[in-house]
Amino acid sequence: MPGFHNFSLPFPRPQEETSSAGFSPRKGPGKALGAGAAVAVALLLAGCGAPQASLTSAAGPASDAASATATATSTASTPVANTQCKAVNAQQVSAGASYVCTKDESGRLVWLEAAESKRVTDKIAAAEAAKAAADKAAAEKAAADKAAADKAAADKAAADAAAARQAAEAKAARDAAAKAAAEAAARAAAPPAPVAPAVPGTNPGCDPNYSGCVPIASDVDCAGGSGNGPAYVRGPVQVIGRDIYGLDADHDGVGCE
Repeated sequence: MPGFHNFSLPFPRPQEETSSAGFSPRKGPGKALGAGAAVAVALLLAGCGAPQASLTSAAGPASDAASATATATSTASTPVANTQCKAVNAQQVSAGASYVCTKDESGRLVWLEAAESKRVTDKIAAAEAAKAAADKAAAEKAAADKAAADKAAADKAAADAAAARQAAEAKAARDAAAKAAAEAAARAAAPPAPVAPAVPGTNPGCDPNYSGCVPIASDVDCAGGSGNGPAYVRGPVQVIGRDIYGLDADHDGVGCE
């Protein structure tokens, strides 16, 4: 173990200044004494064989304080705005300003000042609301257009069906008229059937003016007609004489057709 050396260090006495009032005040004894004491401690430790690290730690507190101050200043001056964050609506305060974790227009999560965050959030919400309104209007228009197209198609189908029905009815009427005309023409073109002349006295209960048995009465009408008799005959009957009972209404030689 090294021996302990006793050093006697002379400390210079500060110079005294005489003031104009006749006394001698000391200038800055605190600072001078503090510096001298630090030197003396360092020399004593060096004389005792203390390692250099002890000397460094002895003078260390002032350097550590300066380093901490610089670190704090550097951290405080680090920009927060527009840096990445992780949780939407998370908040922090930096350099006296409030920041909110906000999803910006590009979809990134970044720190924004509260006012800027509200502006961005309101802008995005307004854009989303406008898009939703536009989508809804487009969907409603598409539905209305489809409903109108469906109604137009249904109306056209109904009109086509009505036209087809009317055409069928008109054709049926034309066909019936044509058939009736053809039948009438055939009857007109066909020669009347020959009627054997009545032989007087051979059929005493029948009127000789008609072929077929037309009863002899005060009046004879066609059966099923509007006549009131008293006698009736079911035709057809040929008029071979005079139509005394008026049975041949169209004067074609055939009565009660």
